[in-house]
Amino acid sequence: MKILDVCCGSKMFWYEKHEPHTTYMDIRKYYHHLESGHVIDVNPDIQADWKHIPLDDETFDLVVFDPPHLIHAGKTSWLAEKYGVLPKDWQPELKAGFDECRRVLKLNGVLIFKWNDDQIKFSEVLKVFGQRPILGDKRSKTKWSVFLKE
Repeated sequence: MKILDVCCGSKMFWYEKHEPHTTYMDIRKYYHHLESGHVIDVNPDIQADWKHIPLDDETFDLVVFDPPHLIHAGKTSWLAEKYGVLPKDWQPELKAGFDECRRVLKLNGVLIFKWNDDQIKFSEVLKVFGQRPILGDKRSKTKWSVFLKE
């Protein structure tokens, strides 16, 4: 089993921060100890942009795509530092990321997509992707969805 976490950030939802099947990727390599005591530690295996994944086609059985969800955040805010911010014209950026995730995904592979509805509605993101997930959380503000590559 080969797994790619395209926007690993500080690996917050991973139980094992060095899961042996997983390659962790992020555009950032960043460490900041906040006055509150919280630590932001983004330390990927591969530092690259999720719109241009530097890996071969059809390499991974599972791809995790948890891009930034915010378009409104102060440049020096804790949220922007921790999660990153999308540009105001977010649609081409997310579409390119989704397409790259599908490119590196093996045929019959699984793409897990995480999204928070706070600033951009999930329904708007799905329109950009042009594909519906096969299953996922429909009720909460943070949605986990599963897409297949067939």
